[in-house]
Amino acid sequence: MKIKWGVIGCGGIAYRRTIPGMMLSENSELVAVMDTNFEAAQKTKDEFGAKYAFSTVEEVLALDEIDAVYIATPVFCHKEQAMLAAKAKKHILLEKPMGLSVAESKEIADFCKAEGVKLGVGLMMRFSAYHQKMREMIQSGALGEIVSMRGQLTCWYPEIPGNWRQNKATSGGGALMDMGIHCIDLLQYISGTKAKTVSCFAQNQTFGYSADDSAALLMKMDNGATAFVDANFNIPDAAARARLEFYGTKGSILAEGTISQVETGTIALTLSDDSIGYDAQQNREIDGASNVEVVTGNMYEKEISSFANAILNDTEPEIPAEDGLFVQTIVEQAYLASEDGIYKNI
Repeated sequence: MKIKWGVIGCGGIAYRRTIPGMMLSENSELVAVMDTNFEAAQKTKDEFGAKYAFSTVEEVLALDEIDAVYIATPVFCHKEQAMLAAKAKKHILLEKPMGLSVAESKEIADFCKAEGVKLGVGLMMRFSAYHQKMREMIQSGALGEIVSMRGQLTCWYPEIPGNWRQNKATSGGGALMDMGIHCIDLLQYISGTKAKTVSCFAQNQTFGYSADDSAALLMKMDNGATAFVDANFNIPDAAARARLEFYGTKGSILAEGTISQVETGTIALTLSDDSIGYDAQQNREIDGASNVEVVTGNMYEKEISSFANAILNDTEPEIPAEDGLFVQTIVEQAYLASEDGIYKNI
């Protein structure tokens, strides 16, 4: 049996990544696509073999044959569209962030629960084979006790007139909300820890739009470790390293390029003999690092298949609304901490 999907907002990430991933899923079928630009919807329909193309959400939701919708519209549209979908008894995979605020996102989650539909959140980078491998290594105890972490995701995003992501009122936030949220989620997911306290500097350093173009976030985790996230819209793509770093009492993991829309990058694992005593020389010659091999796939196919399985088996989505709410709570408290200049408890 296959879950039949409708896609609401079939341009952007849906067209580039999620729909191609859906085409690879063995338990999913694309039935309808929708975009306010009907020509774009028609183009997507023709290219991917969908049965229907629409320009309104209501037309998609009126189809009895659709079981679930993937919503990839601008954030300011999420609440209305998700609630309409829930009323129509369609299960919902909702792109991150869930809403403009934690309060709005919770309203969406509560409404979906009341309507008896499943709600998953599009934190698809968890499904990357590289991130799964890092989580496996840390859970095995290979690094010992995790004491420090870092996530970095940046891009070059100059001012674009009318761009909704660059307007805080329509996006909920800038670099930290749009990109840093992936780093926050991955640091928690891979390490198996959760943030307890945050401090942040979020600012407009380079561009004039109202959303932040740069943010530096510091988190204290529930195991006592510290975690740092840097998210920027003002670093050229060619200069960005997209790093994940995990440091423990027995070694470290350094990943580059894995925070991506494709399963790519490298993982370097360095382990140390924990029987070695203190070295007063403090030499920093790095040796013993080994590259970790993984079998890659398509994280969007995995994301779609995972949510479809939750529907077919009537189980909790692998990335439930609660996870989306928690990571957005961290971002929201980080923005407040930046404004107030103080630490915020989660």
